[in-house]
Amino acid sequence: MKFQISNFKLRIHPSSAGDSSVSQIANRRSQIENSPAFSLIEVLIVVSLMSLIVLALMAVFSSTQRAFRAAVTQTDVLEGSRAAVDLMASDLRGLTPSDNYSNGAVNFSTLANYNNYSPLLQSMPGAITGVQRTNLLNYFFVLSRENTKWIGIGYVVDNTNTSNLYPLYRYYRDDLNVQSDPLFLFSDFTGIVNSGQWANTNMSHLMDGVVHLTVRGYDPNGRWINNFYQPYTNAATTEFFNVPASYGEAQFYMFSNTVPASVELELGVIEDSTLQRAESLPTSALRAQYLSDKSGVVHLFRQRVNIPNVDPTAYQ
Repeated sequence: MKFQISNFKLRIHPSSAGDSSVSQIANRRSQIENSPAFSLIEVLIVVSLMSLIVLALMAVFSSTQRAFRAAVTQTDVLEGSRAAVDLMASDLRGLTPSDNYSNGAVNFSTLANYNNYSPLLQSMPGAITGVQRTNLLNYFFVLSRENTKWIGIGYVVDNTNTSNLYPLYRYYRDDLNVQSDPLFLFSDFTGIVNSGQWANTNMSHLMDGVVHLTVRGYDPNGRWINNFYQPYTNAATTEFFNVPASYGEAQFYMFSNTVPASVELELGVIEDSTLQRAESLPTSALRAQYLSDKSGVVHLFRQRVNIPNVDPTAYQ
């Protein structure tokens, strides 16, 4: 028996694993070669858009940072000003009449500033053209007593300083030399002020930027003690002074048993950034011109202080 094999052919079908991988790779390569790429214009557009987004984010960050710094600075100004007002109020509450002790020491005084001071005038936002705010700088003295010890306290703004603009100083003296004699405390204070001895050991630098400081005395009936309506007190216990009309505040000394029944103090402080810009200007005229339209950055603080040691018989 014989077997015969004829017409036998070996065929490799394309469905085999090897040819399938090669075919897939070829197809992917063809797709990549035939797909469209990014043009130069598209790339430039994307880069421009990204740049605009980055710039916008930087602007937002910068404005937020400036607002944060301004808020911190304003907080510092407000806190420092309130602390100064509270300190003044505390000193005023200790005001004590000398009762002609030691031949009539000064109990209380408020005076116009020195060295031919010209008040700072500022235009008011939204006000009628020509309407201006007059910032005044008065300095005042307070006599108080602690047991047998007399204490002299005074506040003054140095309007001649150019490196630290409008610095506020506090005078304080209670040493052994004045325990039994308060007479020369006031003259010591005014002597330091008029001679400009700001580094004196009895003077303390409290803060800068005080463009306005006034105190007003009131009698027991609540009337403002000024130069126009007299007398408020017994004879020879209050001495008034003629002052320029531009100052608008009463200037006087009080002696004997006379002190105000209440005192209203007002403090105006300029913001730190504006103060630094004004300090960089070389002349007082340029500083005044720069600050003339900056009333919006002046913070005003006002407080009415009752004087516990007032003697009602001084107003009879």
